[in-house]
Amino acid sequence: MFDLDANDAPIDPYLPESGNRGYRVSRYELDLEYKVDSNRLTGTAQITAVTTATIAKFALDLGPALRVSKVSVNGSRSVKFSQQRGKLKITMAKPILSGGALVVTVHYGGIPKPINSFWGEVGWDELAEGAIVASQPNGAASWFPCDDHPVSNASYGITITTDSPYYAVANGTLVRKQTRASRTTWVYEQPEPMATYLATIQIGHYEHRVTSTEPVPIEAIIPPRLRRHYDHDFGRQAQMMETFVRLYGPYPFAAYTVVVTDDELEIPIEAQGISIFGANHCSGDRRFERLVAHELAHQWFGNSLTLGTWADIWLHEGFACYSEWIWVENSGGASAHDKAQRAYAIQQTLPKDLILGDPGKAKLFDDRVYKRGALALHSLRRTVGDERFFALIQLWTKEYRYSTVSSQDFIDLASRFGCPRTLWDSWLYQAELPALP
Repeated sequence: MFDLDANDAPIDPYLPESGNRGYRVSRYELDLEYKVDSNRLTGTAQITAVTTATIAKFALDLGPALRVSKVSVNGSRSVKFSQQRGKLKITMAKPILSGGALVVTVHYGGIPKPINSFWGEVGWDELAEGAIVASQPNGAASWFPCDDHPVSNASYGITITTDSPYYAVANGTLVRKQTRASRTTWVYEQPEPMATYLATIQIGHYEHRVTSTEPVPIEAIIPPRLRRHYDHDFGRQAQMMETFVRLYGPYPFAAYTVVVTDDELEIPIEAQGISIFGANHCSGDRRFERLVAHELAHQWFGNSLTLGTWADIWLHEGFACYSEWIWVENSGGASAHDKAQRAYAIQQTLPKDLILGDPGKAKLFDDRVYKRGALALHSLRRTVGDERFFALIQLWTKEYRYSTVSSQDFIDLASRFGCPRTLWDSWLYQAELPALP
C-alpha cells in the first residue's frame, strides 16, 4: 500500500515540495467567488482522479492562506484532514485500490496570497482594481487545491463569481455568463489537458473585443483607455498567427486571448490559451512586439506541449525565444541567422557556467536559458536545412500535442531528420558555448 508519510521522494528536485503521489488527476471543477474590495476568495474544488496505488492517505497542494472547512471523498465525509507546510493531507476510512476512482470535494476560503517560492512570489495577487494570477512554476496552490506539477495535466471547468463592474477571464471558452444584482458569474470550459501552473483567472475593469477571426479567433481583454495603443502594438497578431500556423502546425486551442492589465507588469504572463501583459507593454510604439510573438509561441511550446520536469525548460523558452526571431524574419526584418549571430556574440561575453539541458534551480529563468535554447534550435536548423527543420517542428507539435515532453523526446525525433547526437551533447550538456554553424 502507498504510504504518504514514508514516500517523500520529490517528483522534481527543482520543486521538491510540489506534486503528489498515489493518484493522477483527470479533471478539476472549480466554483469560486471573489470579492474585490476585501480580496476574499471562497471556493469549492471537485477533483476527479484515478489512484495509481492502493491508498488510504493522500495529499493535495494548497497554500497556507486558504483554510479548508469541509472535505469529502467519493461522496463520504468520513475522512480526516489537516493542513501543514502547503499540503492538505487527507486520510480515508477505507483504502482505495489501485486503479480506483477518486472524487475529492474541498470547500475552502480565505484571503489569497502569493506563495513565497524560490523565485519570488507566485500565484494569486491583487491589482489596484482586480486580481491577477501568475502561477509559474508552483503558484496554482495559492488559489485552489491541486496536484501542482506540470506532469499532472487535466481538463478544467472554472466558474468565477465576482462584482458586476468587473470582467473575469479564465482558461478555455466562456460557455455561460449570468448577472444577478451586483454579482456576475462567468463559466469557462477548458477541455484540453492543462498543467496547473497554466491555469489562471484575471479580473479587472476590462472591455472585450474580437480583434481577428482568421486563421484563429483572437480576443482582447483590455482597459478602455489602452484601446488605441493596443490596436497599434498588438495589431500584427493575426499575421503572427498565420506565420506560426504555417511553420509550426495548427493552433492547438479554440481561440487566443490577450489580457492587458491596468497595472504595470515586469514581464508578461503565460497561461493556456491566454497571454497577460502589463499596461507598460502597451506603449503605442511596438517596442514590445517581440514579447507578443514570444507569448503567442508558448501556446505551441509550453501549453500544448508541456515539460515533464523543470530541467527541460529550454523546450518552452528556447522555442518561444526563437519564435521572436522567426517572426522578425517573416515580417520583413532581419533574418533569424542575423539575430542568432548577434545573440551569440552577447552569449560569448557571459559566464560559461550554465548547462542548458539541466540549468539548476537557481538558473531556471536565467536569460541564457532562453537565448542558448534559441541558438540550439538555430544550430539544428542550419544543420538539417529549412525544409527538414520545419517538417520536424510540425511533427513535434502533432505527435506530442497535449502531452508531457522531455529533451530526449525531441532529440529522438530530431535524429529522424538527420540531426547528429553530437549537436545536443554540445548545446545541452556542456557549459562551454559551441560554435554556431
